[in-house]
Amino acid sequence: MAANRTVALATLALANLALALGGCGGGETAGRGDRAPAAPFDGAAFPAGVGAPGFALEDQSGRAVSLSAQRGHVVLLAFLGADCRACSLAAQQIRGALDEVGTEGRPRTLLVDYGATPASPARRAAFLAAASLSGRASFLGGSPAQLRQTWRAYSLPRPPQEDAIALVLVDRHGYERVAFGLEQLTPEALSHDIRLLIT
Repeated sequence: MAANRTVALATLALANLALALGGCGGGETAGRGDRAPAAPFDGAAFPAGVGAPGFALEDQSGRAVSLSAQRGHVVLLAFLGADCRACSLAAQQIRGALDEVGTEGRPRTLLVDYGATPASPARRAAFLAAASLSGRASFLGGSPAQLRQTWRAYSLPRPPQEDAIALVLVDRHGYERVAFGLEQLTPEALSHDIRLLIT
């Protein structure tokens, strides 16, 4: 499993490098036209059989939330800090994707605290409200040890490292299917990949 996740993260890093080299005027260079036909996702596809590591944390209202309880649903899992400007931008992209997908088939949206200092439940709730994600997403937190364990399970370094912000789509069977880095994340690309998993 760890080897497969390393391959997927390397793919994501290469995709981000291609975007950087292509620049703003790259056109089709970093676009869908250069992708292999076998990879329909706009994000970086994981190899088959990469199970999403389980975790149990608390949402902004103090309710226990586990990844295993989401089985049977597509899950949008993002690692964001409550006091990080890039994370606020990523949350807006997530909101835009959820708007595009609509209510039918909307994924379960779980944000995991990825701040240098764990955010309070009130701060996490305020973050959701500012991004217009209240009632549409859960912002999960826990003790420093619980959060570090979750970050390690998803191969994320200890924050603050804004360029390590990550978003993963997990399918109904609990497998990681596609990952987005901050440079790749747009409402159009994310909603496209969500639709592929919910149909």
